[in-house]
Amino acid sequence: MITIFYFAGLKEAAGTAHEQADLAGRTVNELLEWVGKRYPQMPLDAVRVAINEEYALAEDVLQPGDTAALIPPVSGG
Repeated sequence: MITIFYFAGLKEAAGTAHEQADLAGRTVNELLEWVGKRYPQMPLDAVRVAINEEYALAEDVLQPGDTAALIPPVSGG
């Protein structure tokens, strides 16, 4: 199992701040596909993914116990 954290508008789209899923052994890209199917209204086109607090590549493989953070684009001024 991995824990998925949703931030900002993604949290509202998911209706939760975090959840667990059996995605160990899958890639970050497969994680995003899973999230997109579960929450089709969630805008994922510019989302960054951090695994265990480090930005991840699409081909990185999730391990049991990992935490994945989905981070939307942030603007500042």
